[in-house]
Amino acid sequence: MKRKRNIEMAVLNQISHVIVHQRDVSSLLKEVLDILYCEMGLPRGTVTLLRDNTLFIEASHGLSKAEEERGKYEVGEGITGKVAATGKPIIIPEIVDEPGFLDRTGTRARQCGVAFICVPILYKEQVVGTMSIDRIKNDSTDLEHDQSLLETVANILADAVAAILREYEERQRLLEENRRLKQELDRGVRPQNIVGTCSAMRSIYSMIEQVADSQATVLIRGASGTGKELVARAIHASSQRRKRQFIAVNCAALPENLIESELFGHEKGSFTGAIARRTGRAENADGGTLFLDEIGDLSPQVQVKLLRFLQEKTFERVGSNQTIKVDVRILAATSRDLEKLMHEGVFREDLYYRLNVFPLHMPSLHERRPDIMLLADHFLDKYNKVYGKTVKRISTPAINMMMAYHWPGNVRELENCIERAVLTASDGVVHGYNLPPSLQTGQATNTATIIQDNSADLVTMVASFERELIVDALKMKRGNVASAARQLGSTPRIIHYKIDRLNIDPATYK
Repeated sequence: MKRKRNIEMAVLNQISHVIVHQRDVSSLLKEVLDILYCEMGLPRGTVTLLRDNTLFIEASHGLSKAEEERGKYEVGEGITGKVAATGKPIIIPEIVDEPGFLDRTGTRARQCGVAFICVPILYKEQVVGTMSIDRIKNDSTDLEHDQSLLETVANILADAVAAILREYEERQRLLEENRRLKQELDRGVRPQNIVGTCSAMRSIYSMIEQVADSQATVLIRGASGTGKELVARAIHASSQRRKRQFIAVNCAALPENLIESELFGHEKGSFTGAIARRTGRAENADGGTLFLDEIGDLSPQVQVKLLRFLQEKTFERVGSNQTIKVDVRILAATSRDLEKLMHEGVFREDLYYRLNVFPLHMPSLHERRPDIMLLADHFLDKYNKVYGKTVKRISTPAINMMMAYHWPGNVRELENCIERAVLTASDGVVHGYNLPPSLQTGQATNTATIIQDNSADLVTMVASFERELIVDALKMKRGNVASAARQLGSTPRIIHYKIDRLNIDPATYK
């Protein structure tokens, strides 16, 4: 009896020590089973967890990975399943004599002289798993005492097992949320050519869906680089005209004396250089969609002709009296303040109201910060393919710099930034120093106090690299500065100094 009490005390003492020092719950369960083996000579032991009405082996001693994977039981199935169903422990004095013993793992091979003990793991009066052991019998074997010890151990481990299950449930919840979001996007809420899931962009997708199948003229407003043409293409792709042409005209890119010819065409000899008849973009877009970008830059003369075209869908080529009628959907875009231009007399009021049937405002990138990293990953994948590179991730300091930047050039600037970073990355990671100089500022990198005179570029890049190494080490060591210093081959004093200078908070990474 004294020997049994000593073994029991040794087991419980070692388990309590492991619980204090072992933070990984799966490893904790494995170590507990190893302790039972060392102190009691148990050949096999398992801890199963109950997930979705099925018991899975979470940790074991004496089983291979393949044997663990075979050890699955529905509630009520076999001895393990019965323990989970009833919440009561079961002792099988001789495994070979028990018909209900399934041996799913295939490890017993009809071995004689082996008992099996299985106890429930209870958390708040609910079964969350089971704990079982094989016991090789001899003259001193006391199965009831072993059962009592196993129940004590199971009670100690109940909180740890419940923590694993909560983590599993949280993962399942996130997976379910992601699945629902993907289904929502796959139903066509998000156009295939546009990236973004923030509330402002979801509102844009809803408006695209509403207007796509109508014939209404859409005026897309927004700063340069926000993706106005992508929205126009998405409207066309979702409309009944999707199989016909989408023709884009940048009104700001064409000389004033050629814009009318570009839109409506011209006859041979109608002006110097007109050596042959030419059909215009409006005629070429017949049956499809004509997109007029930067419409605020049209001259007053062309505005008059465009107004008639919008109203009647008719026009004459330059140098011709023949009226041509076409079936064209008009989409327009501008980055200019049309209301101000109207007040100045530069833009016609009647044309404004004819265009502004269905206004749609594209948010600037600084208004949709949740989409910055989504867009960055999209462009990273795009330019990996373009340049045949394998840049796998964006480092934390680089992410911080991108999130802090105001992006005056919007999505176009972000795309150019990532393209440059992919080209300059040499180790499969986009670091802070791979980003353009416009992002390498003291404010963005939290290094403003160390920048002096004309040394800003060099100092900022060095500080950015130091910050990146320290942050990565802190993430790896869960915010432990001393461990991070050892990882970097430095001392805690030096790392603390740099952490203070670079304004890094180690608690963020715990």
